[in-house]
Amino acid sequence: MEFGKNNTPFGTEEFAARVSKTKQRMAEAGLDVMICSDPANMNYLTGYNGWSFYVHQCVMVLQDLDQPLWLGRAQDVNGAKLSTVLPADNILGYDDNFVQSKTLHPMQEAARHLTSRGLSAARIGVEADSYYFTGRSLDVLRTELPNATIVDADGLVNWVRAVKSDAEIALMHQAARITENIMRTAIDKIGVGVRQCDVAADIQATGARGTPEYAGDYPAIVPLMPTGVGTSGPHITWVDEPFAAQTGTTIEIAGVRHRYHVPMTRTVYLGTPPQKMVDAAKVVVEGIHAALEVAKPGAGSRDVHAAWTATIARHGLVKDSRCGYSIGLNYPPDWGERTISLRGNDETILEPNMTLHFMPGIWLDDWGIAISEAIRITETGVEAFCDFPRELFVK
Repeated sequence: MEFGKNNTPFGTEEFAARVSKTKQRMAEAGLDVMICSDPANMNYLTGYNGWSFYVHQCVMVLQDLDQPLWLGRAQDVNGAKLSTVLPADNILGYDDNFVQSKTLHPMQEAARHLTSRGLSAARIGVEADSYYFTGRSLDVLRTELPNATIVDADGLVNWVRAVKSDAEIALMHQAARITENIMRTAIDKIGVGVRQCDVAADIQATGARGTPEYAGDYPAIVPLMPTGVGTSGPHITWVDEPFAAQTGTTIEIAGVRHRYHVPMTRTVYLGTPPQKMVDAAKVVVEGIHAALEVAKPGAGSRDVHAAWTATIARHGLVKDSRCGYSIGLNYPPDWGERTISLRGNDETILEPNMTLHFMPGIWLDDWGIAISEAIRITETGVEAFCDFPRELFVK
């Protein structure tokens, strides 16, 4: 990496298109300014990539400015110069006295910069339900910009991200090769008497190594490995205890390339699985095939959910949560894009290059099973990113 060079995996014209689409949505919402605090949206609009989201930072898109403004901690300014496509004048740093202060707040600096550009009475959108935009941030903006109209525009940029460019899809195909490597490692390493933490270490090392051709990135979610009765809940990580005989384990991981995620879940059983688990695995796989038959441009996300639900219902199974969600570029704590959900009340119509994690996990009182696929909607149907057996693995 070097200063003054585009160090992102995309051309500057791609960023220009992203900003243009964002401004169009802003215009439809009557916004003069959009303040993005979600690090995935900051990356999407500028290329910024750094582990600095533990302090307040944002990208501000102004209708009358060609490129966004990046605002962050002064010590992260050089990181912004290295990782964004922005000119130096668009990269703004705030003093360290603003960091975790009870009397100062970085949104005061955001307000000051907007005021200096004649936007003190603008209509400003904020990501009010983002993990990274706090209640105090909103209070400070309202105090510092009393004549502005500040509205919740949460999800505005996320929905721009929902349809991927071909360059983004190419990165997700690379991430998928890493995903396959990680899952092979996990299944190979899990065994009776093997410590859970040791398998977690192998998973994370495999993800970082990537492939011989390119490196992997850190995932937005750590490896999820509930085992035994823990499989009844999907979001358990690992402990130092060994895997036990006659138990199942679900593994949810993602390969990541330049922050683009391709998740996968599989289930492993050590010993002879009970018939109910064998039968459930067959039902889940049948449901995946039925759902993917429906997933195509013009179909509704609710149609995919309905196909899955009808299939498992014929076998007496019920899943009362969504069975998938939009994926792509992201940072902790989640690789989901907070837009499309595959469930009965979602109104989204599927389009080519939408990418989703079809996640039909079933979690019952004391056991569960999950087999998932990351998919892309194509011009005529659907493709799975990964080439990996859909089955209950028995060791």
